[in-house]
Amino acid sequence: MSNGVLPDYVKMAKPNPIQNRAPWYKNTAPTYAGIFLWFVFWSQAPTGGEAAGAPGGVLGHGIGAAILGLIIAALLCHFLFYLVPGLLGMKTGLPLYVIGTSTYGAQGGFLMPGFLMGVLQFGWLGVNSFFASKAIASFFGPSEVTWKIIAVIWAAVAAFVGLKGIQYVAKVATFLPLIPLAILAIMLGKTIGGIGDFNAEALVTAGTVEGGATSGLSFLGVIFLSITFVVGFFATAGAAGVDFGMNSKDAKDVQMGGLVGIALATIVAAGAAILIAAGNFGATGNYAMNPASADFMGGLMGSVGTGKVMALLLAVAAFPPACFSSFIAANSFKTTLPKVNPFISVGIGAGISILLAITGLAGKAGDVFTVIGASFGPVCGAMMVDYLMAGKKWAGPRSGFNPAGWISWVVGFIVGMLPLVSSVKIPAAPLAAFAVGAVLYYILAKAGLESKVLEMTPAPAPAPAESAPQEAPGGEKSE
Repeated sequence: MSNGVLPDYVKMAKPNPIQNRAPWYKNTAPTYAGIFLWFVFWSQAPTGGEAAGAPGGVLGHGIGAAILGLIIAALLCHFLFYLVPGLLGMKTGLPLYVIGTSTYGAQGGFLMPGFLMGVLQFGWLGVNSFFASKAIASFFGPSEVTWKIIAVIWAAVAAFVGLKGIQYVAKVATFLPLIPLAILAIMLGKTIGGIGDFNAEALVTAGTVEGGATSGLSFLGVIFLSITFVVGFFATAGAAGVDFGMNSKDAKDVQMGGLVGIALATIVAAGAAILIAAGNFGATGNYAMNPASADFMGGLMGSVGTGKVMALLLAVAAFPPACFSSFIAANSFKTTLPKVNPFISVGIGAGISILLAITGLAGKAGDVFTVIGASFGPVCGAMMVDYLMAGKKWAGPRSGFNPAGWISWVVGFIVGMLPLVSSVKIPAAPLAAFAVGAVLYYILAKAGLESKVLEMTPAPAPAPAESAPQEAPGGEKSE
């Protein structure tokens, strides 16, 4: 394929027609909300994803600072990481791997963000397998062998279902998120009386004894930790907003789907977990920062057995997300590696997931979120600038490997990874990676380092947005 010729996967792409789309409360909002109700997300909220980090986690400077940091992070996810991808999907009706050809080129877009999205999904499968197997294994006692066997089976079955039978999981996935929501509500009811007695200084002191660290975070430290944790967790789902947006009818659906399914769901799920940890400490004085652990829940309910049952229910509710991760990865590999048997590509990916789980690497949530944020922070930043520079529309596929996109991604990725691979401390690294990707793309585009836009025939018909007609990639207007 020469640089001036569109590849088949772009030429054959057909926009999702308006009649196939649905209101935000039927697709975008409930699907995103289900992501944030995953116990692996909200159980890490009190510590900010740092199990052995600063004592007191995000609560080290008080409940107000913790909730403020959470609100800021939730709004950043909606406005910076999701909104532009969602609008691009809505206006064109095209999926992410096609939309990405504007920012990374018709050849480059095949790998970024398409292939990268698939690869990172196996990281999420590893995370899911680690925490779900730990929850299930609590029934059988603290055996290393037991939870590792469960992790292997969990990842293998989820990968198989994601490859062959996701439609069956989707039928129950709508209802399973109600389980963690109900458990959060029960625990909040049990601990709300202790919130008034919560003391941040006492929590930090208790955490210092527990973890050996010397001090809690500053006010800004809490804000930055919240942003790092939430944005890092959300980054891939933000870019996937393109695929959500192509199922939205108009800009209002895109906005409302994000405000409710992303911002509000983040605040409700993670906020409840933070209040539960604070209330529990205020009532008991016990330093316990993981509200989803069987011990924590058993202590609240006054029964070890009840805590184990609740942990099992949370694990069951986590199975559909594991299958969806596998499904997204399988679709990505089928598109980018069409000549490779998907059982082989997905099987290799599942093997990596299993390795991440049983070695415990997937259990380091803060590190995982850093990698995710570093990988997709610059993607979302560059996509936003590309969209704005094109006049708030999709510019169309560019030839070859678009230098502006790739250079901005490489530098942004390095910046986002520095806190993990070096002693350099960058506050809110996923947000910094986003900013570097955005600013650098703008500078490089103005310097003439964008490759030429290729004509797409026929041009995809955009969906109606607001009240004005939208421009298609070819420049003509559609009423």
